[in-house]
Amino acid sequence: MAMLKKAKIKIDGMTCQHCVKTVTDVMMGIDGVSQVKVNLKKGEARLKFERDLLDLELLETAIVTAGFEFVSLK
Repeated sequence: MAMLKKAKIKIDGMTCQHCVKTVTDVMMGIDGVSQVKVNLKKGEARLKFERDLLDLELLETAIVTAGFEFVSLK
């Protein structure tokens, strides 16, 4: 079983629950992502992912393509 890592992504442009669903769906569609929790008030998403499978550049591109701004990753 692969080890899961955690990350927090700051995302600008989310204004409603539809935005939360869109970001969640986009991120869950990326290989390696196993869990996503989006906090609309904080403008962030917390995710769990398999370290060796996740392409961070693909994650950023997916968020931007969905119409949001990828601000930072911690």
